Amino acid sequence: MNQTVPPLPPTRRNPIAAFFIGLWDVMNFTRRLILNVLFFGLLFFILVALVVAAGMGAGASKSLQDRTTLVIAPEGRLVEQYSADPVSRAIAKSMGDTSAEEIQLRDLIRAIDAAREDKKIERVVLELDKLQPSGFASLREVAGALQQLRASGKQLVAYSESMGQSQYLLAAQADEVYLDPMGAVLLEGLGRYRQYFRTGLQDKLGVDVHLFKVGEYKSAAEPYVLDAASPQAKEADLYWMNDVWQRYLGDIAKARRLDPAQLAAGIDTLPEGIAAAGGDLAKFALQQKLVTALKTREEFEDLMVERGVADGDADGGFRNIDLGSYLGQLDARRSPVDSRPQVAVVVAAGEISGGDLPAGRIGGESTSALLREARDDNDVKAVVLRVDSPGGEVFASEQIRREVVALQAAGKPVVVSMGDLAASGGYWISMNADRIYADASTITGSIGIFGMVPNVARALDKIGVHTDGVGTTRFAGAFDMTKPLDPAVGQVIQSVIDKGYADFTGRVADARKKPVEAVDEVARGRVWSGAQAKERGLVDAFGGLKDAVADAAGRAKLGAGDKYRVRYIEKPATPFAQFLGGFAGSRTGAWMLSESGVGRMVLARTMPEVDAQLRFVENAAREQGRGTPVKALAYCFCGF
Repeated sequence: MNQTVPPLPPTRRNPIAAFFIGLWDVMNFTRRLILNVLFFGLLFFILVALVVAAGMGAGASKSLQDRTTLVIAPEGRLVEQYSADPVSRAIAKSMGDTSAEEIQLRDLIRAIDAAREDKKIERVVLELDKLQPSGFASLREVAGALQQLRASGKQLVAYSESMGQSQYLLAAQADEVYLDPMGAVLLEGLGRYRQYFRTGLQDKLGVDVHLFKVGEYKSAAEPYVLDAASPQAKEADLYWMNDVWQRYLGDIAKARRLDPAQLAAGIDTLPEGIAAAGGDLAKFALQQKLVTALKTREEFEDLMVERGVADGDADGGFRNIDLGSYLGQLDARRSPVDSRPQVAVVVAAGEISGGDLPAGRIGGESTSALLREARDDNDVKAVVLRVDSPGGEVFASEQIRREVVALQAAGKPVVVSMGDLAASGGYWISMNADRIYADASTITGSIGIFGMVPNVARALDKIGVHTDGVGTTRFAGAFDMTKPLDPAVGQVIQSVIDKGYADFTGRVADARKKPVEAVDEVARGRVWSGAQAKERGLVDAFGGLKDAVADAAGRAKLGAGDKYRVRYIEKPATPFAQFLGGFAGSRTGAWMLSESGVGRMVLARTMPEVDAQLRFVENAAREQGRGTPVKALAYCFCGF
């Protein structure tokens, strides 16, 4: 007979075990809840971004109407290449941070050139208030494009609430220049003033900076060892600045049909002229014939409505398209498939440093990799190296120069196009090119080299800290910045510097097919304008990037301009970065980021640090720890 077994009584848990099991259940539930919230939040974010991206794509594909005015209102500084990634730029803009605003020179010129041929663009309006001071070579390249647009018959009008001399160089190219009655046009000339730290470093802090250099005009390191600019530095700076300034006055005078002497006199007698105008800066600009008339923004917009097509829904009340939207239109017109041979452009902009650096900076490894990519790509038949650099590290510069030589050995012509600046290491990476183009206002040369060793022994002594020990040789620990510099070590460093200068002048002599003695005469660390450099054989011809591209294509025998395409070889942004950048750049994305702390947090982590003048001191302790002595040695083709 089967007997039913009664159920076992429930197990009574220990109170402590029950507490921890319950705590675990609560933690597990909380974990799942947080993950679900994050997942659905991310999903919502992606859906919103996709909707925004679709809207942006639809806007970009919207056809351009007849009689449209292209409004060019560049914000920030003209650059060869953005110094921050797309995400950082978009987030910075959405957060209202204007410190990192930049506009690529190539984009601005591309829009102007396209507008010249675009039958739907009736006129171009320049609004230059937010254009930050930029290099004169870049500005003159833009001015040249504006002159061509004006010569094509398209009306070019400029309006500003106030202008400095960089902005005015572009505004002067317009048929008409209008200024706000409360505004001003300030032409002040060129100057170069720096802070000098010798007294502060050596006398106050006890930091001794030992400088080793070749070239009496090599003045980049002077602020650390002098209290004022040397006579040689003042001589060299004033020589090239006078040349650039006289060219600037000539450009303005030609565009406005004025006498350069009249412009110079107006600057020299500025106090008297402004006093005669009753302190009215706008009236003074009008009297000097720098502007056509004085108008408020409302009056100017009414004029554009009268000349163009009224559009109540558009900014300003007249049919127009802004620069960013127009560039989007141009991108949409490009064919995704283009099998034509290529002229590759590699941009080398910024200070030259070792390693793999992001776009917008020159890295010995990263820039070399871009040049190798051009060498290995069979579709690339010629290369243009666009240089805008004050110089930098010796070995990193040499890495890039070797890749230029390797390209030539592979049968691919290399043409250098200098931007605003190609000095010291910037000239080192340029010198072996088949041809070097520069603007007459480009700053180049500075063929020289220096080494710098800071020493903090006296600074430590002031607080009662002393360094002592032993080494197996006299040079063990020789570069320890906490010990006084041994004169024998100084002799070694100077020998290295002398050898570096001999290498520099020797390689320039080989590349430029000149005697070393002739190169030394124009070297010695001296800086030249592009016009002065051409007179001395350091550059071959005047011209901008378009001239360099045409030359490279001709050397590769690619035929007319429609037989090849120009391709920029750059570090590509990741698909996610492109997506996030597009979202942050949209109105919805900007609103979401500005109303949250996410944008500010990301921006703080991604924006590049500003280079400090005394960064060599900051980096001096990089090798300390694990018993390694503190060392610092700057050895570079740096600055001018």
